[in-house]
Amino acid sequence: MPIVKLLLCDDAPQFKLITDDLSLCWVHDGRHYKRLRPIVPNHQKELAAFRGCYWNFYRELYKYKKIPSCGLANSISTEFDILFSTKTGYNELDERIAKSKAKKKELLTVLNHPEIPLHNNRSENAARVQKRREDVSLQTKTKAGTESKDTMMTIIETAKKHVISSYEYIYDRISNTYKMPSLANLIRVKSASQATIYKNG
Repeated sequence: MPIVKLLLCDDAPQFKLITDDLSLCWVHDGRHYKRLRPIVPNHQKELAAFRGCYWNFYRELYKYKKIPSCGLANSISTEFDILFSTKTGYNELDERIAKSKAKKKELLTVLNHPEIPLHNNRSENAARVQKRREDVSLQTKTKAGTESKDTMMTIIETAKKHVISSYEYIYDRISNTYKMPSLANLIRVKSASQATIYKNG
């Protein structure tokens, strides 16, 4: 079985120590700053200023992904140390900044793997499909029902990602027409093309 060597996720403990490399989602980390609710006006200004710097740094990582280089990676690493050594005098913010700094390796995994996303929103959105179904239909009652539900959801969501009609695809398979390429082949082709882009990139 293939082994996942790099995992992009939030900071939940169940994801630790199961892969060679772990990359943390910047959006999840950024939400911790959004949850701060300072009352003192000066603290509000400090938080707003730091969040501005935070997302500016995030945009720098996006630029790096397009044109990665060792020199730029070293520069970004230094910028990270400077940004996350900021002291504002607002204790809750300073503690939060220190926690982000402690996760430097995981937050900057992209410097060694520019092919990975900076957030896992797509995975989160995919998981919501299952959650919404549970809200409507609760759970399945048998193993066969679970397998059928999972199969149909996988086909429909994969078809959406490749901008093809799930109805037409299922009809194509049930009718034994096979005019449409298999979803498995579409995934392989897309993965190969993205790998080529990053390799030449």
